[in-house]
Amino acid sequence: MSEYKKTALVLGAGGFIGSHMVKRLRSEGYWVRGVDLKYPEFSGTEANEFVQGDLRDVGFVRKVLEYKGEQGNFYNSVPYQYIRPFHEIYQFAADMGGAGFVFTGENDAEIMQNSVTINLNVLEQQRLMNETFGDYKEWTEANRPKLDWQTKIFYSGSACMYPEHNQLDPDNPDCREESAYPANPDSEYGWEKLFSERLYLAYNRNHGIPVRIARYHNIFGPEGTWQGGREKAPAAICRKVAYAEDTDTIEVWGDGEQTRSFLYIDECIEATRRLMDSDFMGPVNIGSEEMVTINQLVDTAAKVAGKKIEKNHIDGPLGVRGRNSNNDLVREKLGWDYEQTLEEGIAKTYEWIKEQVESRKARKPEKELVNA
Repeated sequence: MSEYKKTALVLGAGGFIGSHMVKRLRSEGYWVRGVDLKYPEFSGTEANEFVQGDLRDVGFVRKVLEYKGEQGNFYNSVPYQYIRPFHEIYQFAADMGGAGFVFTGENDAEIMQNSVTINLNVLEQQRLMNETFGDYKEWTEANRPKLDWQTKIFYSGSACMYPEHNQLDPDNPDCREESAYPANPDSEYGWEKLFSERLYLAYNRNHGIPVRIARYHNIFGPEGTWQGGREKAPAAICRKVAYAEDTDTIEVWGDGEQTRSFLYIDECIEATRRLMDSDFMGPVNIGSEEMVTINQLVDTAAKVAGKKIEKNHIDGPLGVRGRNSNNDLVREKLGWDYEQTLEEGIAKTYEWIKEQVESRKARKPEKELVNA
């Protein structure tokens, strides 16, 4: 008898949210296969088996959907009778980044092509696997295995799919789930997220694939991208503050009065697991309702760092004027609400990024710019 209660496939397991999900599932007794182009950048993977590969390759996707036993055996041939579908799939793999990557317009085609291709591959290959599982001529009705589960797929959507016209007022953005239509995302990234969300719903409706869909609102925390252009606002600001000396000035895009809410990674993982264990399909917001301006976010990072930081407002990609999660539906359906304040999450994130900065300085002693 297996020591594992279920099997899970985590796509995008080398990324920020995916690597945290792997840890959570392993702690709950799951057998986990992680898949990504790269291993986690900041810590070793805790997956039972980690497979590197490109999810845009349809042949590769079909192979990773096959569970071949507790030894992993991804690269080995095993008798057909030992192959099973996974109990759960977590789809985090996407071409994404912060405002500096998403809102410039320079990466739109790449973002849309890569992410849509991955989602189409995952859904279609799972559909084919569901339809053909057990169709081996060697099996008879007497020895054909009877599955007591159907693979459930989680899709990590984004609040970027909400209409721009509902997010013009920084003090009163409307991000209720039902406000998504008429559709009008402010970026191609948002349009792709909306299309992919509808894609998962269509495969559920037409092919009976169980899906769960969340709309994430600015997830942050340790072990996320913190430099290089794809980092999100909390990481970028923590990095700038970490490099800065007391009373230094850091650059902030726009006037800093645009509003957002930010959810700490542990809260995101808990809400996602509750969604997967529920009978509710979604889509549903997973975020914080603690809305702040970007200026206030800078002040929070400076406070936990014990520094006085001035702001130099410059032109840069901004996104919508205001965005805040509305958690009425997730409280009703899942009984979930976030517990950590923004300051508590920023304190943990800042300490981790400060360690990265100090490590980098030790390896590269030449002068580092505050706004690097």
